[in-house]
Amino acid sequence: MVDTTSPVAWAAKPYPEVREIAEQDGSILVVPVGALEQHGHHLPTGTDTILVNAVATAGAERVADAGGQRAGERSADAGADDLPILTTPPLWLGHSPHHLPFGGTVSADFDTLSDVLAQIADSALGNAFDTLLFLNGHGGNRPLLAASTQRVGAEQPDTEVLGLTYFELGEYFLDDVRESELGGMAHGGELETSMMLHLHPELVDEERMQATEWETEYEQAPSDLLGSGPLNVTLDVAEWSESGAMGDVSRVDAEKGGRMFRGFVDELEALLRTVHSSG
Repeated sequence: MVDTTSPVAWAAKPYPEVREIAEQDGSILVVPVGALEQHGHHLPTGTDTILVNAVATAGAERVADAGGQRAGERSADAGADDLPILTTPPLWLGHSPHHLPFGGTVSADFDTLSDVLAQIADSALGNAFDTLLFLNGHGGNRPLLAASTQRVGAEQPDTEVLGLTYFELGEYFLDDVRESELGGMAHGGELETSMMLHLHPELVDEERMQATEWETEYEQAPSDLLGSGPLNVTLDVAEWSESGAMGDVSRVDAEKGGRMFRGFVDELEALLRTVHSSG
């Protein structure tokens, strides 16, 4: 999934331009991290990667130097607060052993992915970026992302290393958007399906939408993508859901998905500006 159209796409630029952007004060590199795994009968296996890449790209474009000009070639209308920022192509390989029984899933173990993230950082930061942000879009990657952020931060002491799961930004605005009860925004539920209907309706099979409500006997356990309870539980999706999807698909809507997407991009934009100003 290589983006050649966005002005913030690392993969679309020759290496001198990558270095010029990285060497500017307050430069930021965003590495989207997704997964390739089953999302029920109605969503594509690349859902997590597609969504995190879309949020990362849109957020970076909001703050980027207008048009993505090279250093020293800023246009007259480029704002003083436009930031030197690039995004890598998304890492599509995630930690998804709990989805393997359904098929359609490719997964790597924890240590392998931690090594991959560390090696991406080690080589990418050789270009002199001031900040690295791992932006995650898969719930199963959350523990990995936290550990890898600490690891890479220790290995790269001259760089600010940050980790964020984008849908956790929803705590700032999603209460005003969601219609499902807690548990409705789980795997392939109201949140992901609505956003996919907004961004890629051609990839959503609306005639096969089916999901099982996410329930747990422990009130301290996570209840959906936003309800990150304090209790860690072993998740066997095949025991919970016949289709592989969990949540509420009766509340999905493309217009709502647009509001969700814009909310995540708004919050990411605010974070990126804070990162730049505090660097």
